Amino acid sequence: MQSITYPIGDSLYLNITNRCTNECSFCIRNKATFFNGQHQLWLDHEPSIEEIIKAIGDHSKYKQIVFCGYGEPLIRLDVVREVSKQLKSKIRIDTNGHANLFWGKNILPELNGLIDFMSISLDAENAEVYERICRPAFGKKAYPAVIEFIKEAKKYVPNVEASVVDLPAIDKKACEKIAQKLGVSFRVRSYYEETYVR
Repeated sequence: MQSITYPIGDSLYLNITNRCTNECSFCIRNKATFFNGQHQLWLDHEPSIEEIIKAIGDHSKYKQIVFCGYGEPLIRLDVVREVSKQLKSKIRIDTNGHANLFWGKNILPELNGLIDFMSISLDAENAEVYERICRPAFGKKAYPAVIEFIKEAKKYVPNVEASVVDLPAIDKKACEKIAQKLGVSFRVRSYYEETYVR
C-alpha cells in the first residue's frame, strides 16, 4: 500500500508525487521502493488534497509537516498551497529549486505566508558538477536557476537553507561559501542509502 505520509522523528513527511526534474545519481528512490524498510513511497496515483489531509490525521503531535517524498513537491504547487492553508501548521518544503523553471514563472510569491522553512538542494559547487551528479531535465539552465531560486526564496520564506548531500564528489566547503554569499543557512544531508534502504 502506498505511503502518502511517513514519520521521521518528530516530523511528518508528505509524499505527494513521484515526478521529479532531476535524476540524481545518489537518490534513494532509484535504489529501493520502500523507505526505511516500511514506507512504500512509489505511488500508484498522486493523492488528492482530501486523501493527503486524511492521511495526515492529527497533525498537532508533530513539530513540523514536511513536503518531501520520492518526487519534487512543487510540481504540485496548487496541492502544496491548499494543504498548507488547511493545516495552518509549521510547514517545511524540501525542494530541488527548479519550480520557477518548471512553471515558467516565479512561484514563490504564491507561498508567501504559508511556508515556514524551505530547504533547497544546492548539491554542487558549480554547474558542471551539478549536471554530472543531479542529471537535471533542464540541463545547463538548472544550476543558475537553483541559485536564483535560493535568492528569491528569502523574500517570501522566513527560514531558507541550502543543502548538499554528504558525498565525496561534492565540495562541501565551497558549497557552504556559496550559501553564506547568498545569505542563507547551510546543511550537509546524510547519505541515506546505508541507513534507510534495506
